[in-house]
Amino acid sequence: MVLTLSVFPALAQSDGPQEASQLFKQGQLDRALDRVNVYIANRPRDARGRFLKGLILTEQNKRDDAIKVFTDLTQDFPELPEPYNNLAVLFAAQGQYDKARSLLESAISAHPGYATAHENLGDIYAKMAGEAYGKALKLDRNNATANTKLNTLKGLFPAGAASPAAK
Repeated sequence: MVLTLSVFPALAQSDGPQEASQLFKQGQLDRALDRVNVYIANRPRDARGRFLKGLILTEQNKRDDAIKVFTDLTQDFPELPEPYNNLAVLFAAQGQYDKARSLLESAISAHPGYATAHENLGDIYAKMAGEAYGKALKLDRNNATANTKLNTLKGLFPAGAASPAAK
């Protein structure tokens, strides 16, 4: 399963965190985080800077810190779908599919035309279906229908594609 992280659309156009964004794109994550922290210290309500911080923390595998940043964004800016989407990606990576599903539904509620959230929601449903078919097979190893469905789902996702992918 490959879920897609969102990139805040206005981020690239922002003057403030532009340097941090460039450092992020270059893989200089520590420097990018330092720059965005300075920016946020002066503008604590700036959604773009905070969103970039969440992306940087995600790339640094500081998932709990990223979850906090994106959660705070959903509370402060419930109309933005991207923080919900990225939270869903982080929770899905931890196997918390119900939580991911709920967050993706919130993203879609905030922005019904948000294609990334719709695609990720489909991936979550497929993962949940795969788990259900797997349980059915554990209970009844001769269940050919569940086996066929499970194999079909496995064919949808390349091997090893369980981690979130940046878009």
